[in-house]
Amino acid sequence: MKGFVKHHGDTVLQDLGGGSGRRILAWNERMMLVEVSFETGAEGALHAHPHEQSSYVLSGKFRYTVEGESTELNPGDCIVVPGGLTHGTVCLEKGVLLDTFTPCREDFLK
Repeated sequence: MKGFVKHHGDTVLQDLGGGSGRRILAWNERMMLVEVSFETGAEGALHAHPHEQSSYVLSGKFRYTVEGESTELNPGDCIVVPGGLTHGTVCLEKGVLLDTFTPCREDFLK
């Protein structure tokens, strides 16, 4: 196969504390795919980074805030956040986000 394959069972769930966990699924120098699980009430604190980010809701319900504006996201919904903007999320119902970053989040690999 000419692509990069990583099986879910071969990945490690990192406990981030506060009811959330991160599983790095695949990456190269230009992009990264990450699964982030949240318990109800867990937060992805407001932050900013230079990477472009998209978040796709696999399950659950989230309130996502970008630059002070909030919206609720349900399964099948997604959002794209340009690099440098302050953003974060609160999990309203236990769920999982699929996040894509470009370029790769080197800080996640340390």
